[in-house]
Amino acid sequence: MTDVTGAPTGVLHTLFHSDQGGHEQVVLCQDRDSGLKAVIAIHSTALGPALGGTRFYPYATEEEAVADALNLARGMSYKNALAGLDHGGGKAVIIGDPERDKTEDLLLAYGRMVASLGGRYVTACDVGTYVADMDVVARTCRWTTGRSPENGGAGDSSVLTAFGVYQGMRASAQHLWGDPTLRGRRVGISGVGKVGHHLVQHLRDEGAEVVVTDVREEAVRRVLDRHPEGVTAVADTEALIRVAGLDVYAPCALGGALDDDTVPALTAKVVCGAANNQLAHPGVEKDLADRGILYAPDYVVNAGGVIQVADELHGFDFDRCRAKAARIFDTTLAIFARAKEDGIPPAAAADRIAEQRMHEAATGGGR
Repeated sequence: MTDVTGAPTGVLHTLFHSDQGGHEQVVLCQDRDSGLKAVIAIHSTALGPALGGTRFYPYATEEEAVADALNLARGMSYKNALAGLDHGGGKAVIIGDPERDKTEDLLLAYGRMVASLGGRYVTACDVGTYVADMDVVARTCRWTTGRSPENGGAGDSSVLTAFGVYQGMRASAQHLWGDPTLRGRRVGISGVGKVGHHLVQHLRDEGAEVVVTDVREEAVRRVLDRHPEGVTAVADTEALIRVAGLDVYAPCALGGALDDDTVPALTAKVVCGAANNQLAHPGVEKDLADRGILYAPDYVVNAGGVIQVADELHGFDFDRCRAKAARIFDTTLAIFARAKEDGIPPAAAADRIAEQRMHEAATGGGR
């Protein structure tokens, strides 16, 4: 069913009426010559220009693409607020198969679309886009981060994303077991791509046992070749979440990893991973809490990458960024403490803290 514009009414309801809405602006972009079809969603600019990556993905429908952009943009508002950044939340999705449809002309056209917003949205890498892509986008858009050092950028943000997730795991261990070390713990990682394989390195350096899986056999092989000891692989995520003696489960692929089927099957006592939007629907956070599983909110622990790209706008300094990402440990502990104090799941506590900062910025209450 569509409205008079031809847009699916479900999308418009999400935008204007649901709890997942509240977005300031949503832009539908098309360039027929290059084949570009994209959605840019700006959730909030209360704290500053919206900042978030560009996802290139073969969505089944346009409605699915819009819904993903809306959810991801909203998540970026909360992530940036809790990371202490002076940025609001935004996200873009390009509809298509990046292996087949990505071209220089398409990326240049996309850059022109972002530039037309005049700095209200600052873009970066996400699933399906890479540093080399941002170098191309930057040729037509000054509001582009995640570029290569050769082109004035900071390079791959997955390094600090993994470091931040690792800090979130340490905070979870401190809260649950009274000690931040992960030595001797068994950690399962679903998705060992751009972020996941760096996370494996942090965990192995500390002496954790790691179990991995990925839909791409070559990604698993790379990790096993690099870590011949202390790392094993299982066939898929369904097997991973059921591994006996698992202490921590780290979803590091696409969203929706925690749903009505996976939560009852989890053997881990902690969920802390890099994937965005891990909770498949509202209420999953309570299901985790009811099972005694500690959930480190994804948009808190995976903020290392956005900390890096935000710093790129002001003259990138890796040590400064790493120090900021290290504070994810303290932020995660503060969220667990707030959750205990208010008697709510950590995801709800994180939302309250982020919403308070955005509200204060919008009303001048934090000045």
